[in-house]
Amino acid sequence: MGKYIKFFLVGIFFGIVLVKSEAVSWYRIYEMFKFQSFHMFGIIGTAVATGIVILLISKAKKIKNIEGTTVNVPLKARSFTRYILGGTIFGLGWALSGACPGPMYILIGTGAFSILIVIIGALIGTYFYGLIMKKLPH
Repeated sequence: MGKYIKFFLVGIFFGIVLVKSEAVSWYRIYEMFKFQSFHMFGIIGTAVATGIVILLISKAKKIKNIEGTTVNVPLKARSFTRYILGGTIFGLGWALSGACPGPMYILIGTGAFSILIVIIGALIGTYFYGLIMKKLPH
């Protein structure tokens, strides 16, 4: 259990950063989906750019992950249609609920307990996806 404390602490730090940057703010998400502000696009773009740079550095320096193997991104068969469909479903859920999956739990920490309704819905949706997963084209 003690070896997982670092992940818990990183999660708390990440939650604080998301709250302070207003990335969990319903109003900021609303602005983003109405294309009224660059705030959220800037946060998302910075995260993507940072991820790309860290991945490139990790590959160049052969940095090992927590399991002791080098970082490797497997090539996947590209299917543009499934990414558009999945992204649309994700975006609709995000727009309707005002939160994507990670910040839903952070919002509980801020005292927005009404997000529990969204979390219950997400868990039910995940459960039903698990039931029909083998019947879907992946």
